Amino acid sequence: MSKAIKREEEVVVITGSHKGKRGKVLSVQSGERVLVEGVNMITKFERKSQDNPDGGSVEREAPIHYSNVMLASKYDAKQK
Repeated sequence: MSKAIKREEEVVVITGSHKGKRGKVLSVQSGERVLVEGVNMITKFERKSQDNPDGGSVEREAPIHYSNVMLASKYDAKQK
């Protein structure tokens, strides 16, 4: 099956706890997962390093399955 979702396209989350959120696709990863801007945020803790001398926590996006998102153009057409 060919996946219709590509990088830099706007999508809408259609299922799950983030249902209804919109965002731009940052990357399409192997294993049928996509990284959507501002959706499914998780907290990662970073060690102290030369680049990051303070360490601490960073919020970043986690990938979600591509079946849980729909192109925004299709979603808007379906709502009318």
